[in-house]
Amino acid sequence: MPEPRSVLIPQLNPNEIEVRLASLPIRNGMKVNPGDILAIVETTKSTSELAAETSGYVVDLAFDEGDTAHSGDLLCYLGETEVDRPAREKRESSPQVQAGLIPPGLRITRPALALALENALDLAALPQGPLITEAQVKARLPHVMENQATLSLPALDFNQSPPPLVVYGGGGHGKSVIELVRRLGSYRVIGVIDDGLPVGSQVLDVPVLGGNAALEELARRGLRLAINAVGGIGNISTRLKIFALLQSAGVTCPTVIHPAAFVETSASLAEGIQVFPHAYIGSSSHVGYGVIVNTGAILSHDCAIGDYTNISPGAILAGGVTVGQRNLIGMAVTINLGVAIGNEVRIGNGATIKADVPDGCVVHAGAVWPPAK
Repeated sequence: MPEPRSVLIPQLNPNEIEVRLASLPIRNGMKVNPGDILAIVETTKSTSELAAETSGYVVDLAFDEGDTAHSGDLLCYLGETEVDRPAREKRESSPQVQAGLIPPGLRITRPALALALENALDLAALPQGPLITEAQVKARLPHVMENQATLSLPALDFNQSPPPLVVYGGGGHGKSVIELVRRLGSYRVIGVIDDGLPVGSQVLDVPVLGGNAALEELARRGLRLAINAVGGIGNISTRLKIFALLQSAGVTCPTVIHPAAFVETSASLAEGIQVFPHAYIGSSSHVGYGVIVNTGAILSHDCAIGDYTNISPGAILAGGVTVGQRNLIGMAVTINLGVAIGNEVRIGNGATIKADVPDGCVVHAGAVWPPAK
């Protein structure tokens, strides 16, 4: 009899390994056919249907609807019978079992995890936040680390204009920040700080200087400006942690506004804000510390946005919308006039918000709030 076929959680985009099982219509022992929907998975940027590739019976279903999983985790097996299970040794080497070795908050690809375990690397020492790839694990192997230790940090020249600045985070959002700063022309990006990237590598021709230790050394030499380029879509706590590191190092996060964005003169903006191309901030609006207003987002008149909130591309907030702190608002979200969003709310892509949303609530991608009764 052939071995049961494993069904793995897919990765919907390269920068977000965490997914939510928005719908799980299957149960153990259920017969499915090719094309049947096994699960609907979503991140803050994508929603996708996971369909059966073969017929079979659902065995060892590992999650419940609403659970959070990681790409590469084992969802279930499809067996020849309702009780058909894989051999014990194969089950113990499954991605789900391996995922149990991952410290909370660590985002790592399956090949990177395998390489780290093979070389007995301390997973707890890997940086949380950016997705750890196989190349990044290779850069942490002992013979590579010895070479990295010989690289020197750049000399700082405060007499040269514009003033020097580092970008903390070399992922996709980091690239966007580098492009923004270059277009703005008010600062000189001298390097990227990122614990997960090899020292000496480059992000858009900007050298990676190291991790938090490099930041502390640069601050000791006189660096005073940095931008937090960790987007925090998957887990905003990582972005908050970086802000705390920057503050402890004594550096300031300036507000950067792309020349193609438009901010009304009556709007007020705190420090540490990032405003990307074609975004609009309307009359008498207030935007709090560390907020991201991403490409094409619209904040109409009299909006109030709390600290550390991330507003994704294409989101539209009507007039008088208030948003609390530490929120994630997905792409193309629409929020109606005068609506209040609480703290630590997560709103998925394309959702329509017609009424107030309480603290800590999750609104699924494409949903209408409040839910129909």
